[in-house]
Amino acid sequence: MNGPELLRIVDAIHRDKSIDKEIVFEGIEQAILSAARKHFGEDKEVVVHVDRVNGNPTVKVNDQEVDKDELGDLLGRISAQTAKQVMIQKIREAERDALYDEYTELRNQIVSGTVSKLEGGAAIVALGKVEGLLPRGEQIPGEGFRVGERVRATVLEVRKAGSRVKIILSRTHVEFVRRLFELEIPEVSERVIEVRSLAREAGYRSKVAVSCSDTNIDAVGACVGVRGARIKNITGELGDEKIDIVRWNDSLQVLVPNALQPAEVEDVILCPMLGRVIVLVRDDQLSLAIGKRGQNVRLASKLVGWDIEVMTREELDEQLERSVLAFGEIPGVTADLAENLVAQGFLSFDDLSVIEPDQLAELGGLTDEQCTVIVDFAERESERLEAEQRQRRVTEQQRPSDSGRQKPPEPKVEPEAPKIDPESVVPEESAEAQPEADTPPPEEKAE
Repeated sequence: MNGPELLRIVDAIHRDKSIDKEIVFEGIEQAILSAARKHFGEDKEVVVHVDRVNGNPTVKVNDQEVDKDELGDLLGRISAQTAKQVMIQKIREAERDALYDEYTELRNQIVSGTVSKLEGGAAIVALGKVEGLLPRGEQIPGEGFRVGERVRATVLEVRKAGSRVKIILSRTHVEFVRRLFELEIPEVSERVIEVRSLAREAGYRSKVAVSCSDTNIDAVGACVGVRGARIKNITGELGDEKIDIVRWNDSLQVLVPNALQPAEVEDVILCPMLGRVIVLVRDDQLSLAIGKRGQNVRLASKLVGWDIEVMTREELDEQLERSVLAFGEIPGVTADLAENLVAQGFLSFDDLSVIEPDQLAELGGLTDEQCTVIVDFAERESERLEAEQRQRRVTEQQRPSDSGRQKPPEPKVEPEAPKIDPESVVPEESAEAQPEADTPPPEEKAE
């Protein structure tokens, strides 16, 4: 193997496999090194270098360069199988690294492929040079795939697995919705309309907050499209998942009511110390604001980044009164401090147990020792109430089973009912007749 021949090999591999020439040179050097160690002995220090310009290899053993004749003999002795194995390994590693770098850059981006096979609910998707795995847990609930079907998904994770690259795909990730907006809505891809926040429960509902830098463009209307054409394409890809598009606002007083649509909000109370928002609604809007199984308020909380608690004004007044009375029982808490804590949004012992001591000291003008006593008391009460609540849940779960254990004897009693003496019903008849005897008949009253 002379210099020009080696250069031809490097160039051919570079063109056919799209692998950097430097990686191929390193693979050849590794193959020569493996053969040289077998020839000279593993105890010798062997260094191999291939000239990148003329392709001529040089080998040094214990800092002594091997002469050309011995080097030629060495290259002639290189096992073709060994060299092939080393080269194949290097090429596979290079291909893996190239694919890894390519798909790492595509993380959270949409890729399209064809389902090549199904394995235990997971779909293997052919993406061209590599296959991606779409696990069952990353599929939208209720959807199914067939072999040969086209599918779009986001690249969730890329990792090296031996000589291969494992690509995990997802259709449930919140970024999948963002990328679909960029594909279907030109204003979003051009950054005229910006998707400011997203919240999603895949297969059921998503909330998307958008804003626009151009005051002449209605951000919500542009995303919906004429007769809902644009949003229909997105919901169709998501299996008819419901999407609420809301207008973004930097003020929570405006953003929170927008996020809770379609419910109507009466008032928004911010509790910055707890990162909580108390939303007041009318009785007829309470269930709508909370949503089925709490979905609406849960998604709204994710969208705005604050915990949202929905209640009516009557419920809030009752809660405030209970909280003030409860906090008043804490040693060292005055009536004014209790009211001040409630005004800041602390409505339970659990809330109070996480307050920062410096915040508590500032609110009540307390010492560090007094703050510690109050926080410790709140922690104990919170744990006690939580334990009681757990016990109540256990008791409620046991009640149906207890009544179930009492039911089996009942069928044994029912068949015995016909054996009752018919005379036993006589007193019942006489009881009915007695009032009639005491009361004059209608004819007598008439006379």
